[in-house]
Amino acid sequence: MTNRAILALAALLVLAALFALPGCQSASQSANKTADQAMYQPVTYANQGKPGPQLVVIPGAVKSMNATFAQKYGPNNIADFAEIELGKDNFQVLERQDLGSMIQEIEVAANMGDAQTLKKFKKGKFQATNWLVRFDVLRAEPVAEESRKFDGSYLGAITGSIVGSTTNSWAAGVGSGAAVGSVHANEAVGIWIVGMRYKVIDANTGEQKATGYFEDKMEMGTKGGGALGVSSQSTKMVTLDTLVQRLIQQCVADIDKLK
Repeated sequence: MTNRAILALAALLVLAALFALPGCQSASQSANKTADQAMYQPVTYANQGKPGPQLVVIPGAVKSMNATFAQKYGPNNIADFAEIELGKDNFQVLERQDLGSMIQEIEVAANMGDAQTLKKFKKGKFQATNWLVRFDVLRAEPVAEESRKFDGSYLGAITGSIVGSTTNSWAAGVGSGAAVGSVHANEAVGIWIVGMRYKVIDANTGEQKATGYFEDKMEMGTKGGGALGVSSQSTKMVTLDTLVQRLIQQCVADIDKLK
């Protein structure tokens, strides 16, 4: 191999690393693309044009033992998301605030299947309510992690030695070795799985009308690297907020079939 060919090969290694960086598009473009994926995505439900019965979303439970999820989400957060989606699906949603402190007693009676106690509340705004709906997070945990790194220091030393001895030029060896040695890259990915159950309870009898369970996964990852003093880092993720919203949409799509 000629001296010129060896130098060209070293240059190609550096250029390949530069083009592999996530910064090939501007930082703004990359960040906005990631943000677009996390934005709320509305769905159209099959029976959205058909009015549903009046219902109340009662707070469910977050049964995950994962501290990260439990600190961020409580039953009321999830119920708020659920009221929005059920309202968009043309259900007559009676807001929990309208029931005041009575919502806690309704919740207890519904969870116990206590029809007699529920009948005591069948007056005022609650009189026309037919369903009680709750959403429970049964699972929220990280299930997989993987990371990869590349450090060009060792390859740079070898390249510098080969180029230097072949060209009989100390400067060429040091220059090419430093260029290749400056190449570095890293990538890390983590996967979460969150599972949600819904229950539809008859507000008159306390009996369970329907139930369902859905799981979805969330990917969080970072990718970065650099060469010749140029570096870049990007983060890709679907947030827990987005994942919970999508799970509720799946649950509501199933409830929609009961109209």
